[in-house]
Amino acid sequence: MAATDWTSKANGALRRYRVMAWVTGVMLLVLVAEMTLKYLVQAGPELMRWIEWVPFAHGWIYVVYLVTVVDVWSTLRWGFGRLAAMVLGGVVPVMSFVVERTVHRDGLAQVAVGRPAPRGASRTRVP
Repeated sequence: MAATDWTSKANGALRRYRVMAWVTGVMLLVLVAEMTLKYLVQAGPELMRWIEWVPFAHGWIYVVYLVTVVDVWSTLRWGFGRLAAMVLGGVVPVMSFVVERTVHRDGLAQVAVGRPAPRGASRTRVP
């Protein structure tokens, strides 16, 4: 693969990941609010019927997030520690925002070099 092809593929993967990390993070916060209303506040059925869709939406959004995680991870040839941190980013509230910032910064630095790391040689710091 030519360097320019890889660069455009990496930039696209980073852009998609960034969008999905933010969407997943916001939906996870909405899910936490929904669960708080449901289990701690014990909101009545008249309120819950308006927000009962949140867990399902977050679940499907998380699946799309995982696809973008695998895409950027395999494109940039990062290690398994980075993959685990990125996967957990969509499960732990607020973590997706922190991980996204680190992934985006490190990804752009790697794209600036113009080539992927050798397979398995990338031992970048895990966020």
